[in-house]
Amino acid sequence: MANRTDPLAKSIRGTNPQNLVEKILRTKIYQNTYWKEQCFGLTAETLVDKAMELDHVGGTHGGNRKPTPFMCLVMKMLQIQPDKEIVVEFIKNPEYKYVRILGAFYLRLTGTDVDVYRYLEPLYNDYRKLRFKSNDGKFTLTHVDEFIDELLTKDYSCDIALPRIKKRWTLEAIGSLELRRSALEDDFEEEEEKDEDDQLVDGLDSGDNDKDYYRARSPTREKDRDRKRDGHRYRDRDYDRDRDYDRDRDYDRDYDRDRDRERDREGRERDRRDRDRGRRRSHSRSRSRSRDRKDRDGDDRRRRHRASSSPKRPEDRDEQPKKKKEKKAKKDDGTDHPDPEIAEQNRIRASLGLKPLKL
Repeated sequence: MANRTDPLAKSIRGTNPQNLVEKILRTKIYQNTYWKEQCFGLTAETLVDKAMELDHVGGTHGGNRKPTPFMCLVMKMLQIQPDKEIVVEFIKNPEYKYVRILGAFYLRLTGTDVDVYRYLEPLYNDYRKLRFKSNDGKFTLTHVDEFIDELLTKDYSCDIALPRIKKRWTLEAIGSLELRRSALEDDFEEEEEKDEDDQLVDGLDSGDNDKDYYRARSPTREKDRDRKRDGHRYRDRDYDRDRDYDRDRDYDRDYDRDRDRERDREGRERDRRDRDRGRRRSHSRSRSRSRDRKDRDGDDRRRRHRASSSPKRPEDRDEQPKKKKEKKAKKDDGTDHPDPEIAEQNRIRASLGLKPLKL
């Protein structure tokens, strides 16, 4: 019963207000000691006292991701759903900065686009320091205007996904919001009025071109022109910031796509190399098998040839002694004598049928 939403609470963005917090974080908040002891039975009036006791902001911290008291109070506001006037008073509170941040965070979760810009943009002029508890449990220093800028420009804050809101220049284009007016614009106008007064005094003293001066410089026209120029400057700055954000998001998406393509290409090349290696291996095995088969066939062929060869005939046996006798006769004719002259004479004598000289 203590974790149920107020029956009189209205749905936010078509769902239960507590569902704006993720399921895991919501469960951790329900199990937290601060939620059970300090947030039980709180109403819109008694919630202010607990908000005034805050001394830091943050989402979750530590190894088991414990929620901070700031996050527990945000969850309690989503549960009881205080009136819009109470939330606006939280935001406009000038004394307690953490009460202001609590109201701004709740309005960012539940408010409309126009209300978010209308009530949060004036907090850009608050430069007070804030203690922010990071995920590792350590405290870091930030400022109110930095926290408000994070709420208006980021998608996540304090471990909660923020609802999407329209861009400011879109709301200006449809007429829902006026051009943003800087807090320093009044000071600039006072300075310009002083400069115009000084120039007017100088012009009266000189007495030259008075009519031309008044015709050329109209304070009202100059104020309107400067206001329009400042409005265009702020709108261009917001447009550039949104365009840079979209460009970074497109770059990250293209980078992830290129990385996936490169990974797929490397996988296909690896598969092709494996197939080629397996094909070469199988081809080399087939070549070695064919070579072994050829060697076996050659051995069988030589063996069969050797077995089928016939014995030598008698004529062949008789021819060998004849060849030996002819070689011996060639040696006896003296043509192989060491003296070349005697060898020449023996060749002549052998051609005439005479006996060789024996010297």
